[in-house]
Amino acid sequence: MVKKSFEEIYEEYKQQGKFQAKVEMAQELATGAEKIVAVRRNADDDLIAFKTDSGRELDYITALEDAKAGKLAHVDVIHRYGRDVLRSEPDGLKENNLSELPSF
Repeated sequence: MVKKSFEEIYEEYKQQGKFQAKVEMAQELATGAEKIVAVRRNADDDLIAFKTDSGRELDYITALEDAKAGKLAHVDVIHRYGRDVLRSEPDGLKENNLSELPSF
């Protein structure tokens, strides 16, 4: 039996996570949830609006409400700093992070 290094074991774990994330993303989109494809920022670099793959442009509050209702894919709503905050799902895929999306 070949013993794997810690690095090899961790790399396999990451690859399995990426595969599983892609499977879950496909399942989520199959439910009809919209995907955020672009963001708008203010002068302080805060996210203030979102554009979906259907072309809808959502202000921050509407996006929070839609995310809570399961209408937006690949985002979570967390409670931080005394308020609800929209964030990317921690799925291991950098390309779908809100901070990586283009501006509109």
